[in-house]
Amino acid sequence: MCSGCLLIPLALWSIVVNILLYFPNGKTSYAASYQLPNYVWYFEGICFSGVMILLLAVILITLESNLFYRCCQSESCNKTYRVSLFISIVLALLGIAFSGYNCIISALGLIQGPFCNSSTGWDYIFKDTAGGYLTDYSAWSRCTEPANIVEWNIILLSILLALSGLQMIICFLKVTAELKRTLCGTYSVFVQVIKNLRSFLQQHQASLASAISLS
Repeated sequence: MCSGCLLIPLALWSIVVNILLYFPNGKTSYAASYQLPNYVWYFEGICFSGVMILLLAVILITLESNLFYRCCQSESCNKTYRVSLFISIVLALLGIAFSGYNCIISALGLIQGPFCNSSTGWDYIFKDTAGGYLTDYSAWSRCTEPANIVEWNIILLSILLALSGLQMIICFLKVTAELKRTLCGTYSVFVQVIKNLRSFLQQHQASLASAISLS
């Protein structure tokens, strides 16, 4: 499985979806006046699930295409092979951390609700509902500006949540695969040592028998 190939489109979609959060209903005026929810400034989709995951994906693709990057294709596991495995595991763990950050921020954004204008002015009018507004459709009309901001935020943040969840799953499977490769390589070295020891004993069996009889 080419993990990097799967992560690239997810990262690109995360960037696009996060950018859309800055322009409710396609309008730039709210971003210019900073009338946006605070979670959009954490750059969860642009930076962490976006650019950082893209960089990780490119490096993983490079490692996966490396000539020495294979599991149990030979009886000896060379240094390049082991280094590639270690780097891949570290990168996949970082991928879990980056996508996990996006997942947490997106979930908190959904719970907090949008920053919108209501009869009491600009505020997070759903912040005390603990996410209960998500199913209370009649309360959405309390946000008068930007238009349809509740639906806009719920849809985009839900997409970000799903994208980051998929990234986490892919990175977790990558870690599992690399640990399997590591154990596979270690087993190959162990088997080779046993074979060499057995061969040595067979070649010197007669000499050992003579030495024992003389003693």
